[in-house]
Amino acid sequence: MLRNAHVTKDKKVSGVKMPDTTTPLPPLEARAGDEGDPAGDVIATPRPIPMRHGGKSEGRLHDIIVVGGGAAGLELVTKLGDTLGRRAQARITLVEKSRTHIWKPLLHSIAAGGLRRSQHELNYLAQARWHNFTCRLGALTGIDRERREIRISATIDDEGREVTPPRSFHYDTLVIAVGSVTNDFGTPGAAQYAVPLETPEQASRFNKRMVNACLRANAQPEPVRPGQLHVAIIGAGATGTELAAELHRTVREVVAYGMTRLDPERDVQIILIEAAPRILPALPERMSVATQELLESLNIKVRTNARVSEVRADGVVLADGEFIPSELVVWSAGVKGPEFLRDLGLEVNRINQLVVEPTLKTTWDENIFAIGDCAACPREGFPQGVPPRAQAAHQMASHMVEQINRRLDGAPLKPFTYRDFGSLVSLGRYSTVGNLMGFAIGRSLFIEGYFARMVYRSLYAMHQAALHGHGSALWQFLISNIARRPEPGVKLH
Repeated sequence: MLRNAHVTKDKKVSGVKMPDTTTPLPPLEARAGDEGDPAGDVIATPRPIPMRHGGKSEGRLHDIIVVGGGAAGLELVTKLGDTLGRRAQARITLVEKSRTHIWKPLLHSIAAGGLRRSQHELNYLAQARWHNFTCRLGALTGIDRERREIRISATIDDEGREVTPPRSFHYDTLVIAVGSVTNDFGTPGAAQYAVPLETPEQASRFNKRMVNACLRANAQPEPVRPGQLHVAIIGAGATGTELAAELHRTVREVVAYGMTRLDPERDVQIILIEAAPRILPALPERMSVATQELLESLNIKVRTNARVSEVRADGVVLADGEFIPSELVVWSAGVKGPEFLRDLGLEVNRINQLVVEPTLKTTWDENIFAIGDCAACPREGFPQGVPPRAQAAHQMASHMVEQINRRLDGAPLKPFTYRDFGSLVSLGRYSTVGNLMGFAIGRSLFIEGYFARMVYRSLYAMHQAALHGHGSALWQFLISNIARRPEPGVKLH
C-alpha cells in the first residue's frame, strides 16, 4: 500500500513497475500546473482544499488532476479546461503515458487496416494548449493520500534515453480514468502468442503481422501451410465480432495488391471463438442472431460454447482438446482494470476496478474519484453495475464536470445515473446492427443497415464534438468523407 510513503526505487508488481515504499523521501511537492519539475514548496501537512466563492476561486487555485487520456479522461479535462481553466477558477492537469489519443472503438478498424492511425490521432499536448489545461507525460506509480500527491514515472524514448524524470504533483481533486486492459484469465500462451487490442500500438502490430503473413505466404516456394493465413479471434463481444467482419474485407484487399499466388477463398479463414452459448452475449439476442447470420454468409466460422485452454504459436487448443490451426490470434475476451490499481491503497473488486460510490467517489478517499472502464460503479437493479462501454464513459465524464463544480462550491455531490441508449455493432461495409432503447415509446427498437450505420458514426461524432466543439467536428467529418486523397483501401505497411 502506498498511502504514507514516497518513491525511492522501483520494484515489479504483477508485471507493472511500482514504487518501493521502504524509505520515505523529503516532503517535496510540485504543484500540478507548475512548469518546473518537483522543486516546490516544503509542506508538513496537507493544504486546505480551496473552494470557489462569488463565482471565482479565492486564494490559490484548486488543483484537479485527471489520470488517463481515454474517452472519459480526455473529455473531462477538455470540458474542465474550457470552463474552469479558461476562467482561472482551477488548475487542470492531465497525466497520460502516451503522446496521442485514439477513440478505442476504432482499434479494430486499425487492426484490420481499414483506418490509418494518423487520420484519427489527437496529440495530447496540442489539445492541452487549445483547451486551457496542462498535460504531464508519465504513468501513475503511486499516491500519497495524506499529502494529496501523486507520483508518475519517467518517460523513455525509443533509444532508451530519459525524456522526463519521475515527478510528483499535488492535487485537491484526483480523478482516475485509466480505462481497462484485456483479461486473458491466465490462459497459457495467451500473453505470448495472442495480440490484444488495448492500444493503437497493439492494433498496428497486428495489422503489420497480418500483412507480413500474406507477403511471406505469397513469396514462399512451398504451398500455404494449414492455418498459416487463418485468424482466430478469441472473444465474440463487440470488438471481436466487428474485427471479424472488417478482416474479411481488408485481407482480400491486401491480397489483391499483387499477391497472385494467394486465393483468399482457399487460403484465408477467420474463426470467431466464444465461450458463451451465443456471440455478443451481453447484447440482445436478436442482434446476436442477425450478426451471426451475416458472418456465416461471409464464410466466417463461428464457434460458440468453445472455451480456449491454450494458445500456441500454430493455433489454439479448446477445453475439449480440439486444436484449431491459426498462426494469427487476437484476444478480445474480457476486460479488467490495470494491475497497478491494486497497489494504490484504494478498494478494488475482483477484476481490479476501483470501487466507487454512486457519486463516483472512491470508497476509501473523498478526494479521489474514478470514471470509465476502471470504475466499478453501482447501478440500481443491475448486479454487474455500470457496463464498461463508450457511452458510459461519455456520461461519467459529463457528470464528473458537474461534481467538480459542486466540490468547488461546497455543495453536496449527486449520484450518477447511467442511461442505456442501446447498442450498435458495425460489421464494416457489410452492415450495421443495433438496438436503440426507446425512452419515448417505452421499448427497444431493432435497427440495421444504412440507418444503423449513420447512428454508429454519430457516436464517434459525439466524441469529436466533446473534444473539439460541434462546428469543428462537422468540418472534420466533411473533410474526411469528401476530400479524400487517392490511396489504397487498406493499410499496406
